[in-house]
Amino acid sequence: MALRVGIVEDNQHLRADFARLVDGAGDMTCVATFASAEAALIDLPATAPDVVLMDINLPGMTGIECTRRLHADAPKIQIVMLTAFDDSELVFESLKAGASGYILKRAPAAEIIEAIRDVHAGGAPMSGTIARKVVQFFGQRNQRAPRAAAPEVDALSARERAVLEALSEGQFYKEIADSLEISINTVRKHIKSIYEKLQVHTRLEAVAKLGRV
Repeated sequence: MALRVGIVEDNQHLRADFARLVDGAGDMTCVATFASAEAALIDLPATAPDVVLMDINLPGMTGIECTRRLHADAPKIQIVMLTAFDDSELVFESLKAGASGYILKRAPAAEIIEAIRDVHAGGAPMSGTIARKVVQFFGQRNQRAPRAAAPEVDALSARERAVLEALSEGQFYKEIADSLEISINTVRKHIKSIYEKLQVHTRLEAVAKLGRV
């Protein structure tokens, strides 16, 4: 079944370009496009996209706030932020709001398509700059007194628990793969299973279940 993709982008030409790009990928289809966050919040959940490409700098309500509200109302929708510049603060705020990753608008077409596939498979596309902020965030949180883990954590296998512990330390997927001597695709499969068992949709939510956020 083709991946269902929604697009929230105020620039008409870019919106059309992204829609054509998605429809031409072969394994995905654009099910809805919106020029504003306000319009997206009204109609996007009903289209049930798997992944949404969300512009950060929208007129009126920002893409960050739209992401926060969509994540609360339709948590199964994975959101990839679109940004013209590698603004680490805005992107990091988007991740905390519930986005799963981000991609630069000027990125090659193949990279944008791969980011959509990656996030649907449980990945989190982001640059080294943003990844370092995530690591720092987890490091600061881990310095606090730990809370009890949620009961759902007991349902994880030993390997899944090890992956979740690594996520809580801010490790990148490659670091987790290397330390556990498994492939990155296997890491992604474990993370997808962890999300399902913990009933969460982002790294921050999963780590919160472990009592580390």
